[in-house]
Amino acid sequence: MTSSSDRSLAVDVQAPKSYEIRTYGCQMNVHDSERLSGLLEEAGYVRAPEGSDGDADVVVFNTCAVRENADNRLYGNLGRLAPRKATRPGMQIAVGGCLAQKDRDTIVKRAPWVDVVFGTHNIGKLPVLLERARVQEEAQVEIAESLEAFPSTLPTRRESAYAAWVSISVGCNNTCTFCIVPALRGKEKDRRTGDILAEIEALVAEGVSEITLLGQNVNAYGSDIGDREAFSKLLRACGAIEGLERVRFTSPHPRDFTDDVIAAMAETPNVMPQLHMPMQSGSDTVLKAMRRSYRQERYLGIIEKVRAAIPHAAITTDIIVGFPGETEEDFDQTLHAVREARFAQAFTFQYSKRPGTPAATMEEQIPKEVVQARYERLVALQEEISWEENKKQVGRTLELMVAEGEGRKDGATHRLSGRAPDNRLVHFTKPEQQVRPGDVVTVEITYAAPHHLLAEGAVLDVRRTRAGDAWEKRTADQAAKPAGVLLGLPKIGVPAPLPVATGSGCGCD
Repeated sequence: MTSSSDRSLAVDVQAPKSYEIRTYGCQMNVHDSERLSGLLEEAGYVRAPEGSDGDADVVVFNTCAVRENADNRLYGNLGRLAPRKATRPGMQIAVGGCLAQKDRDTIVKRAPWVDVVFGTHNIGKLPVLLERARVQEEAQVEIAESLEAFPSTLPTRRESAYAAWVSISVGCNNTCTFCIVPALRGKEKDRRTGDILAEIEALVAEGVSEITLLGQNVNAYGSDIGDREAFSKLLRACGAIEGLERVRFTSPHPRDFTDDVIAAMAETPNVMPQLHMPMQSGSDTVLKAMRRSYRQERYLGIIEKVRAAIPHAAITTDIIVGFPGETEEDFDQTLHAVREARFAQAFTFQYSKRPGTPAATMEEQIPKEVVQARYERLVALQEEISWEENKKQVGRTLELMVAEGEGRKDGATHRLSGRAPDNRLVHFTKPEQQVRPGDVVTVEITYAAPHHLLAEGAVLDVRRTRAGDAWEKRTADQAAKPAGVLLGLPKIGVPAPLPVATGSGCGCD
């Protein structure tokens, strides 16, 4: 773990340097980028204004390795920065994350203008590595083989005043044939429950009202400490924290989804009626080839139990189309499972090879045109189901937590946007009184689209919250700073249910 004295090496109080972080990949990377921001700011750096696009003194790439073309994307971006770095003395470039963990020395060989390469296990070393590279005038490559510190123990610069990630475990013990994450993040390591709850309590004291428990396989929490019910106990403990209004978690694995977790969700008021659980395929044959340790019947059985205990739960999933060897019959089984599960949304991905995974070398790779055709059929089916499920929300009265930056057309439509307890996105009529992100409004749903809801009538109630107070204070503090305060990182809180799209297909995304 990086000591305070190490971090102080990078401080230059007379000429603060600016930084920019570009984040790719899963929620864990987003969380890591918050920590990288916190580390750099503690070391005396200031965030570059929004849209600086490489004009910062330090540009950090926090990379993802699950996509087939991840390295091409990285080297393309690095190549565009090379001439800028050549004309800007003192500029530094750092590469971290999963691709850095995987490629190590290759990055400096292919892009010798990179100053620092660091891995997923030693993000706390970034400030001292930057300073060492500056003093020694040579690239610093440091890849730890095991975790040095949980991300949540490092300094942070959170992207939201009212919602926060809380890491409860890192790594993964599964061996899915399409996923390279376990090789890069390592075996699962659980964080002490007391440390998790202490962090949540500290966040609530700062004004946070919604937290998302984060892990590569979040509901396997406890396997490292020998308690199969540790995750359900943690959910119930979160219910006892005063001021914590919403608790979410991502992403669970069906193998570890037990009845005690369902009971904890149903019986703990601040655990939201929402579940994102990757299915990946509805075919038992494909699931076996993926090394997913459940079958369609088991998966749909979990969905049925969740709906029995939490009738209004919104369930979302990940699905991969075109896995090697997938037949038309296999694909029909996926369509059947989707019809049975009736997901609120599905993140649907066309299979792409991940270098270093068993699936990348499997025979019977599916032709691109076949994958595309199946993908379009699945998208059409899920769009139909999403719309039908959203229409069931019309007429309901819901409490929304007002969100920041969720509605791209809010300015033109004179609306605001918020998240329902089940995480559905709702655009609502802007009330006369001030409403801040983090505040809670009560509305009646009047219209449904496949990916959002509308509340076109007057807001029924506005509840000002401590989270709204925290947002207002942060906004005022940031307005007083000369440097920009936004970076373009993904928003904090549970990711919005997006339209189905081509992507990586990893359940950790």
